[in-house]
Amino acid sequence: MSFEELFDASYERVLKSPPELPDFFEAFYRRFLMSSPEVRVLFRNTDMAVQRSMLKKSFFSLVAFYASGNVDNVLHRIACLHSARHLNIKPYLYDLWLECLTDTVWAYDRECSDDIELAWRLVLSPGITYMKFGYDHF
Repeated sequence: MSFEELFDASYERVLKSPPELPDFFEAFYRRFLMSSPEVRVLFRNTDMAVQRSMLKKSFFSLVAFYASGNVDNVLHRIACLHSARHLNIKPYLYDLWLECLTDTVWAYDRECSDDIELAWRLVLSPGITYMKFGYDHF
């Protein structure tokens, strides 16, 4: 199975979490917020329901960038918004974001393995690299 297929299958599984568990993206944000005081400060006045909805939409742009190699308007707009000129989201926070996301995958995908974690990292890394690059350039 290719890394893309591993990612796709895992993504489907994490979205089908049991009803007694929080939604995958809600669980991710809980983990991300607990990971750093700096992250908590950045999100202190954020409507997290709206934030989760935005992440779900932007997540597709990250995956599409991996698949196509083309930056869509959504990913470019988010990179601009997160740049030093606007929200000033430091590039190293994307690494923390990815760590929290893969930790959440391990918690939500009963079939998770090192290959599946690597698949998530490989699929999301091009978009994350684009976001980091945009910090000083947009």
